[in-house]
Amino acid sequence: MAVATPSPPRTESRFEGLVLDFLSYLELERGLSRNTLDAYRTDLHQYGEFLAGRDIDALAAGPADISEFLAALATGEGRPACSSSTVHRKAACLRSFYKQLRRDELIGDDPTAALSAPRRAKKLPQVLNYAEVQKLLAAPSGDKPAALRDRALLEVMYACGLRASETIGLELGDVDLHEGFLRARGKGSKERLVPLGRKAIAAISAYLRGGRPKLIGERHEVKLFVNFRGGPLSRQGLYKIVQRNARAAGLAGQMSPHTLRHSFATHLLAGGCDLRAVQEMLGHADIATTQMYTHLSGEHLKDAYFKAHPRATA
Repeated sequence: MAVATPSPPRTESRFEGLVLDFLSYLELERGLSRNTLDAYRTDLHQYGEFLAGRDIDALAAGPADISEFLAALATGEGRPACSSSTVHRKAACLRSFYKQLRRDELIGDDPTAALSAPRRAKKLPQVLNYAEVQKLLAAPSGDKPAALRDRALLEVMYACGLRASETIGLELGDVDLHEGFLRARGKGSKERLVPLGRKAIAAISAYLRGGRPKLIGERHEVKLFVNFRGGPLSRQGLYKIVQRNARAAGLAGQMSPHTLRHSFATHLLAGGCDLRAVQEMLGHADIATTQMYTHLSGEHLKDAYFKAHPRATA
């Protein structure tokens, strides 16, 4: 009686095994979240379908095969095309996948080593014009402690271009109202001095006189901005304050704490401030990051030109 020769495992089955091993590695050794693992599983399943449709073994796929897969995603080929950021994410998934296969010595050369995915388009941040900033800063009305705090907080964020973490991290000793400066602690615990404008100084003074003492009561608190219980303001608390006043100013959907930072930089450059000075005030390590705002300020000037010049649209 002849003994049947076992058939080799199907390519799809072998690929599924490779994917499961890879996902187990990501979960157990790198501790990636369930959402990330699900995204990787989806990306690799799509890649597996592509390989199966061309009868290509994942272990034998070359750079040209992977580039063709990414190109198909970008162009659509019978289905909606993926955005450049989605293609970029899937390319990153394949890089990780093949690096792991290389570490496990299942392949000799990594086919993604020289892979280049489409560059992600940089999304320009939301910026308020000055009239919108004025509406926002005027939203906290009255002289109740919370209103005085909100007004001071918004004025400081716009006057100094602070990050959310820098704003809630401010301590009483960081603010010098006499000299008109505050000390911000940025990324990597780097400190920088940022000038305070007259309006911000007035708002902080009013808050320190009639707002903060009533909020903290008998508590000893070093943080400048506090919540209604008198404790340090959290990032979530800051976000709620900004959103609440944005709604009151008719700016709902346009605001986050970072919007005031973007507006600060854009308005300074539009007003003729030196790029290096703006870089220093924002605490950017690389001036290329600050240069993003030159485009925004150019758009701001362009809008102003077309609204104001009598022959711009004639």
